[in-house]
Amino acid sequence: MGNNKLDRIVSASSACSFVVGCTLLAACSAGGSGSGGDDGGGASGAPEAEFSVTGSVGDAPLTVVFTDASTGVVTSWAWDFGDGESSNQPDPVHTYTLFDTYSVTLVVTGPEGSDQRTRADLVRVFDADRQGLWTSATELAGLPTSGAAWNGLLADANQSVGIPNVANQDDDADVIVLAKALVFARTGDASLRQEVVAGCMAAIGSEAGGRTLALGRNLIGYVVAADLVGLSAQDDVAFRAWLQHCRSATFDGRTLTTTHEGRPNNWGTHAGASRAAVAAYLGDTAELDRCAQVFRGWLGDRDAYAGFEWGELDWQADPTQPVGINPAGAVRDGHSIDGVLPDDQRRAGGFTWPPPKENYVWEALQGGLAQAVILSRHGYDAWEWSDQALLRAVTWLHVQCAFPASGDDTWQPHIVNYFYASDFPAPVPSSPGKNLGWTDWTLQ
Repeated sequence: MGNNKLDRIVSASSACSFVVGCTLLAACSAGGSGSGGDDGGGASGAPEAEFSVTGSVGDAPLTVVFTDASTGVVTSWAWDFGDGESSNQPDPVHTYTLFDTYSVTLVVTGPEGSDQRTRADLVRVFDADRQGLWTSATELAGLPTSGAAWNGLLADANQSVGIPNVANQDDDADVIVLAKALVFARTGDASLRQEVVAGCMAAIGSEAGGRTLALGRNLIGYVVAADLVGLSAQDDVAFRAWLQHCRSATFDGRTLTTTHEGRPNNWGTHAGASRAAVAAYLGDTAELDRCAQVFRGWLGDRDAYAGFEWGELDWQADPTQPVGINPAGAVRDGHSIDGVLPDDQRRAGGFTWPPPKENYVWEALQGGLAQAVILSRHGYDAWEWSDQALLRAVTWLHVQCAFPASGDDTWQPHIVNYFYASDFPAPVPSSPGKNLGWTDWTLQ
């Protein structure tokens, strides 16, 4: 097979005048992109090391394709794959067999010197049994990289993260970071992983001055993203310390934990989702079990937990026994309130019929469904609790309230349809919510 290195060198600019054999006789014109940035000079023959990679994340054994993208005149290549193996081929293919994170180095040499490029934590090799707290590279590996759902995810992944601000309950940096993590997990695009890691690290400390509603909405996206891409050992220490702080620090008089255990509405469900994600990431099984107990109480099992602080009780099936989701068969004035989320539906006012279309109900379900996914992935039968309370909630919104998901709630029906084999309207592409999204792609 011929070496295409010279072809890549001389075809990089149409301004190059001519080449004889393997000797560059005329340099690119002043308009060329010389790597040294010199004023008005031509491109140098000195090598500058660079390379691209395909398939850098996945289960062992993981075969990764490396492609040299160096500039200048290069006559030899020395690859260090980070696992003790090496190659002197320009475009090697290497298989990793052990679960770990690997940095890769390329050294290129030519008549005018040598140059080195190291890409830290580039290759991530997973165990096929790795669980993942929301999803995993294994589950995403077979999903299509075309179509409306993928294009919607890709468009969000291509947005700039900006400056993360966890204290701002309307900040979108968290879901943009998550979109980048999902695309990286599917494609192995290392540049996206770098953006995810940078976003997660930049989020640390930005929660100061906010409220637990903002923390509950924004924290989970960074946790899921970090879980998907994997952090270096140093970054992971800092990230875990931050998560420990976030779940115990006081924000406007409450912590993430007391919000989850005290507020039976969208505040509490968002807090519970982030709390469960943190517990899963930290491997804190006792904390995750407590999250499950509180969530089970919110779904309607007061024997599991009943310590919430309730607002007006107009929409409760039994005001003496308030719950987060009304029980199966609940009726008031001849109308079904089976599946109503009373502490969010009340935001539209007292009981009336036809029922008002209250957006806070769908937002509370954003946190509720996120909790159910995380808990179910860790062995809890959350989808069945309280007579399939989450299914009944979405059914009431569609059948009784005639209020299907719209806008940033459209990722939720995909979850319900997936876990309950239901058939609620589920737009594609969907829009990400205040905490998560892109289930139209991840749950195909």
